[in-house]
Amino acid sequence: MAGNTFGSLFRVTTFGESHGGGVGCVVDGCPPGLLLSEEDIQVELDRRRPGQSQITSSRKEEDKIKILSGVFEGRTTGTPIMLLAKNKDARPENYDHLKDVYRPSHADYTYEAKYGRRDWMGGGRSSARETLSRVASGAIAKKYLKEKLNIDILSYVESVGTVKAVVDDSKLTYKKIEGSIVRCPEEKTAGKMIKLIEKAKNAGDSVGGVIRGVIRNVPPGLGEPVFDKLSADLGKAMLSINAVKGFELGSGFYGTTLKGSRHNDLFYLDRDGKVRTVTNNSGGIQGGISNGEPIVFRVAFKPVSTISKEQTTLNVKKQKIILAASGRHDPCVLPRAVPVVEAMASLVVIDHYLRHKAQNL
Repeated sequence: MAGNTFGSLFRVTTFGESHGGGVGCVVDGCPPGLLLSEEDIQVELDRRRPGQSQITSSRKEEDKIKILSGVFEGRTTGTPIMLLAKNKDARPENYDHLKDVYRPSHADYTYEAKYGRRDWMGGGRSSARETLSRVASGAIAKKYLKEKLNIDILSYVESVGTVKAVVDDSKLTYKKIEGSIVRCPEEKTAGKMIKLIEKAKNAGDSVGGVIRGVIRNVPPGLGEPVFDKLSADLGKAMLSINAVKGFELGSGFYGTTLKGSRHNDLFYLDRDGKVRTVTNNSGGIQGGISNGEPIVFRVAFKPVSTISKEQTTLNVKKQKIILAASGRHDPCVLPRAVPVVEAMASLVVIDHYLRHKAQNL
């Protein structure tokens, strides 16, 4: 298996490289009849594209998406949907100095170890530019989930370095998240995050952080134990994103410090006769299956590997050299990673919804 396809019934195959002709994907399994336009997808891609602000990559890509198949008279046909965005501002010459160099903590060495060769122009397939395909396909899933099931999928930057926001998830809105260039809904903390990112950028360095995701109105019963648990697939989806180093569901690692009597989510019946839980330490998933509570998770992103600060490394001849990488890189990937996290969450939820429907005809 080549590892370029994600999902079971709602399947996405991505293609393209950072400095090739373009990037795109094929979405197979989208139900027919969904109203879908290029504008619906473009809205999400504009949140991911480079050049948004002073704290993101300066690469100028419009990321204009084209729907090449699977949509007729404005609605999905049920057949494969092909999406393509051409690269407009590729500058492979910027990477000439990296042709024979293994960048620290990057995929240069490991790709060469696996394939015997590598695309050194921006990392090729290992570049975060591949996430455009995820956001494009996720936009379709996100639209279906919202319009057909009223499922909301939101995420925001919870922390950058040691600067952390405390946000009431119940009051979280898309408008508040998008109101900041760092995509943190807490204004004062967002300002501190921006200053920290700018400081790292000016020093030729980078900084990481955590994105928090919240999925609302997921019906109970989604998940396929034992190996395809909803939690397991969410974890795989998030860990497949470039620069991700950790995934937590609900109480996460903090939950290990609690006793069972405090950690357990007690059941009750609400006024509408629905089964609910008093707390949500489970993060909306129990036994690998959604329980109807909001699904809450956290995703840890490492600092971007490519920095302009001098570092020691090796070249392809295994000789020790000093590297000060140049190019157009994000000093912090988190602001642009928010729509990527939402896209991957959307792909997981829609796939499990379709699997649940197929099982319970």
